[in-house]
Amino acid sequence: MATESKRDLVLGTAGHIDHGKSTLVKALTGTDPDRLSEEKQRGITIELGFAQLELPDGSAMGVVDVPGHERFVRQMIAGSTGIDVALVCIAADDGIMPQTEEHLAVLELLAVPTCVVALTKCDLVDEEWALFMEDEVRTRLAGTPYAQAAIVPVSARTGQGLDELREAIQLAARATAGRAEQEAMRLPVDRSFTIKGAGTVVTGTLWSGIAHVGDEVEVLPSGLRTRIRGIQVHGQTVEQASSGHRTALNLNAVTTDDVRPGSFICSPDAVTPTDHFDADATYLGLPDQEKPLETGCRVHVAHGTTECIGRVLLMDGVKSISRGQTAAAQIRTERDLPVVYGDRFVIRSYSPVHVIGGGVVLRAHPKRTTTVSDADRALLDALRTGDGAKAVQTAFDAAEFPVTPADIAHATGLPLAQTAGELEALAERGAAEKLPGAALANVRFATKRMLQKLSGAIENALLRFHSANPVATGMSKEALRQACMPRCAPDAFDAVLARACAEGKAVANGGTISHPQAGAGARKLEEGNAEKLAELLAAAGPKPPTVADLLKQADLAAKQGYKALGLLEKQGRAIKASEEFYFDAAALAALEQAVRAALANGPASAADLKDAMGLSRKHAIPVLEHFDDTGVTRRVGDARELAS
Repeated sequence: MATESKRDLVLGTAGHIDHGKSTLVKALTGTDPDRLSEEKQRGITIELGFAQLELPDGSAMGVVDVPGHERFVRQMIAGSTGIDVALVCIAADDGIMPQTEEHLAVLELLAVPTCVVALTKCDLVDEEWALFMEDEVRTRLAGTPYAQAAIVPVSARTGQGLDELREAIQLAARATAGRAEQEAMRLPVDRSFTIKGAGTVVTGTLWSGIAHVGDEVEVLPSGLRTRIRGIQVHGQTVEQASSGHRTALNLNAVTTDDVRPGSFICSPDAVTPTDHFDADATYLGLPDQEKPLETGCRVHVAHGTTECIGRVLLMDGVKSISRGQTAAAQIRTERDLPVVYGDRFVIRSYSPVHVIGGGVVLRAHPKRTTTVSDADRALLDALRTGDGAKAVQTAFDAAEFPVTPADIAHATGLPLAQTAGELEALAERGAAEKLPGAALANVRFATKRMLQKLSGAIENALLRFHSANPVATGMSKEALRQACMPRCAPDAFDAVLARACAEGKAVANGGTISHPQAGAGARKLEEGNAEKLAELLAAAGPKPPTVADLLKQADLAAKQGYKALGLLEKQGRAIKASEEFYFDAAALAALEQAVRAALANGPASAADLKDAMGLSRKHAIPVLEHFDDTGVTRRVGDARELAS
């Protein structure tokens, strides 16, 4: 079982150029990672360009070797969860060089868990010098997370120390935890190419989740959707790949222009790219300079396998930080990055380019501000310490309107399953109220205090409306939402309105909302108007006056009259036959029976049906067209017949 977890780890090389990284990888694995032109000709299996290291216990690790310094910095330094164990190569005849220092700083910034040092080219120095170099490296690592890292003298040319190095890597792998397979699938693309007969293939280290053949995936930051046609891991075709593996994905119906190195392949809708995020940023400084990092400075931001220009804006009024300091900052980038909570990133100076720091993402979707409220500070502190329960509680308490688990997941960056569980726990403790009526996927939670406040806002808005419109029976639901809480999502407003109605602070009648007391007089007036119109229509029987004449007889203004007619329609007491005529429901039913009787023996003309109903053309034509529209009759040439 332990063997399985080790196969889910990736070994990444680091170190100064010409310190023997690629040569050592070839000696350890038998694969030359630099043979790219030949590999491209041989197809997907070799095109991965990454070796597989067999360990003494029979397990294996993927090996990421980066030949050149600049490529390491640009493509791999921000592969934060892409490397589990670092193999730092330091030539015994050369010692620690500036690039070595930079790479060690990058590994620490990215929180690569464990490290093994290979003291390479030991065949070129005597034993005393090798021991001296080993002490120098140990001194450099003191005070870092890698203080206890194994330092193994090796020679790729003679084979010296290779077995000991494999043992040291195996021990480091055993001390490294595996990946989260339950999280959404994320793979940063480091290569993209076309295979004849297969199409577009991308490679990368699967950061989290599981990729299955046939899965729909999303290309970020573009948002393009595609499907996985095929998967290879360590040169073998498989049906699925687990997090931690070096993986090749054959994608359907996309080109290398659609999916470039630097893109992310993710589960659909799992990640929302952003051009600003809150983070803890650590400043390492520039070589041989004591210049501080000033807020607003331009930098290169490296994340995953991409890099873009951005700015570091220090938060809470901090103007600058000195070498070795860490501070809360909002990173603003010139293009969207698919960052999530906990991701590591590296910052490099704008010009000349040099690694000057990095950090960890705390909030991927904050407000665009560097001003920190008490609620913001509490949330950042909870995220900083990894206290998920406190983070959910803090975000929930700060919410203005009822929230779904997805809202809290978006605010905190925590997995949806975790936020849903924490909100359910709050509801069980009575610290949150689960609102009824929403679909399961959109169930909302609120505090009692929030609901009281929002119900009060609804009641006050209705009172103001009735005061300004004394004869109106109420207002539409959308008008009410705009009047009292325009920033509230419509389904959240529905939940709050249902609560206000249950508390007797509002009355919903169809799409019209009114105050139970302030709207009572208007409702009573409307009911009285409706009764007046009903009496007039009943008295007119099958020959009602036009709407204009009807309202004139009732002494009603058009707005009041039409609302009263609408009420009669809802009650089923009046029926609108045309824009010009409303009929008493009983009278219209009698006319329908007369038409059915006339058509019982076959089609009849409009003139015949007019006579059968005893109406003039003025009333007959609107009635017959109404019967056509409602499926009582249908026209056949110039005649009509029963539709059913």
